[in-house]
Amino acid sequence: MTDLPWLSLLVALPLVGAAVTAALPAALAKRFALGTSLLTLVVGIAAASQFVIGSSEQFQLAEQYSWIPQLGVSWALGVDGISLALILMALVLAPVCMVAAWDDVPGGRSESTYFALLLSLVPFMVGVFAATDVFLFYVFFEAMLIPVYFLIGMYGGERRQYAAVKFLLYSLAGGLIMLVAVIGLYVVGPGGTDGFMIERLTGLDIAQDTERWLFLGFFIAFAIKAPMWPLHTWLPDAAAESRPAVATLLVGVLDKVGTYGMIRFCLQLFPEASQWATPVVVVLALVSIVYGAILAIGQSDMMRLIAFTSVSHFGFIVLGIFAFTSTAHAGSNLYMINHGFSTAALFLVAGMLIARRGSRRIDAYGGWQRVTPALAGVFLVAGLSALSLPGLSTFVSEFLVITGTFQRYPAAGVVASLGLVLSALYVLLMYKRVMTGPAPVVVEGAVTRLEGPDTGGQDLPYVRADLDEGVTPAQIGPVRDLGLREKVVVAPLLAALLVIGFFPKPVLDVLDPAVQRTLQVVGVSDPAHDAPADTASTHGSDH
Repeated sequence: MTDLPWLSLLVALPLVGAAVTAALPAALAKRFALGTSLLTLVVGIAAASQFVIGSSEQFQLAEQYSWIPQLGVSWALGVDGISLALILMALVLAPVCMVAAWDDVPGGRSESTYFALLLSLVPFMVGVFAATDVFLFYVFFEAMLIPVYFLIGMYGGERRQYAAVKFLLYSLAGGLIMLVAVIGLYVVGPGGTDGFMIERLTGLDIAQDTERWLFLGFFIAFAIKAPMWPLHTWLPDAAAESRPAVATLLVGVLDKVGTYGMIRFCLQLFPEASQWATPVVVVLALVSIVYGAILAIGQSDMMRLIAFTSVSHFGFIVLGIFAFTSTAHAGSNLYMINHGFSTAALFLVAGMLIARRGSRRIDAYGGWQRVTPALAGVFLVAGLSALSLPGLSTFVSEFLVITGTFQRYPAAGVVASLGLVLSALYVLLMYKRVMTGPAPVVVEGAVTRLEGPDTGGQDLPYVRADLDEGVTPAQIGPVRDLGLREKVVVAPLLAALLVIGFFPKPVLDVLDPAVQRTLQVVGVSDPAHDAPADTASTHGSDH
């Protein structure tokens, strides 16, 4: 069992499945894509069962094959607790998004291509988190752009071409900067046929100025991907113009490559430069937290609002990474997992509302909890997870980040706490505007917002002009509460939010050895005035 190339199998299986999906008729294509994503999840769970918690090895399930020996490039995969948790999160979200996207595209070749592109994201998500060769990581990092570009540009909203090109330009710019740093890292590294292996590049004696320049090359690329202020402006456009399932995978999984890369490469390969850059990075993270939350409050577009909340949340993750305490670092790693499920719930439930109403504008809604109470309840839970309500998973991670930040940077902890207050404003205001108030008028299976007193269901003229541009009445779904397919979509997301919220210790136990190893490589420890911390998981279980 342990000799199987589990990680290569997780890359190959969905990649082959995507090619087959593209060639199948539409009705069969999406079923095959869903089946392949579920099979990949099963293989991922089987691979995770081979992982030994607390092992002294940095990477488990390791594979290494010579790929381009002349350049020192290897096909090298392996996982620690951080990458394993992120891979499993991605494998869970993939079939959830497949089911959510079931009716996104009309039948025909377009639908086959759509599901093939969705499935093709899976091998890149696995590869980018499992790569232990820096050049191989870069290949997966850039390859992810291709399906996302086409998913936005071919199947997005009215401004899809603008959003897709903006996403591509930002990502390519960051990738090219990182490529220069990757080449520079090889030049100062040990060389040889495996000169890009992370283990061989860790602990190098690099000149201070050189190390700092290399750090900046990697960090800028990851800050764009994360996304951090002021390099975040591509995200609201990309998320708003994407299909909800695409936005979920983009923000919930692919953007985690930015914060994961900061941990895996910036901190591990350039420890001195990481500490040198910490004051600036902490300030940027705090600006992201407050700025993203304030802009979310002022949004009139539901999808853009959710995108700006993620700018704020990624600020918390980056703050925890560069606070350099075991508590904050563990919180950041857990935050990446929790944010994936929380954001998925928000985007997908928002997509269900848009499919019924035909508009992303918040002011086009009102009173929906009276006609769709179950949908309103799920929307509320998803929103409460975004504001870190105790009992939901995001509370644990956000609490750990703020607590750990206070240990080293009390002033930064105070500013970050402001994000908690602002998050309550943007979530509760959105829920109030969308779900409360007079019941909307339902006419011929469609719905419009009712201005004035509740008419008790009186048949009033339906105003077709309040649809989004490019949306026709025929594209609006029936006004109904959650159907079976939609319940299948939201059930695993709500379960993850509740289970991890009430019992985070198993996940923290998986993350903890990698957290401690990273802090040891950087050469930092918890502030002396704190009680000794056995493990980050101890912090999590105590709180």
